[in-house]
Amino acid sequence: MTVRYFAGARAAAGRPEETAPAGRSLAALVAELTDRHGERLAAVLGVASFLVDGVTCHDRQAPLPAGATIDVLPPFAGG
Repeated sequence: MTVRYFAGARAAAGRPEETAPAGRSLAALVAELTDRHGERLAAVLGVASFLVDGVTCHDRQAPLPAGATIDVLPPFAGG
């Protein structure tokens, strides 16, 4: 799977994207990314929205498809 970070998530992860093994849920992926990058990214992941292959993911326990692209979208401010 490819994990792509946007805005504050990119800053917290220190990279624009990375790969992760398939066969897990979004909740398990979030736990792995927290372990990998620490509390700064954990804070962003706690409030972020996630797209799986361009579709909003509401069920964090559902298995992610192999080869999926996961977009991490932190809340955006604007006017």
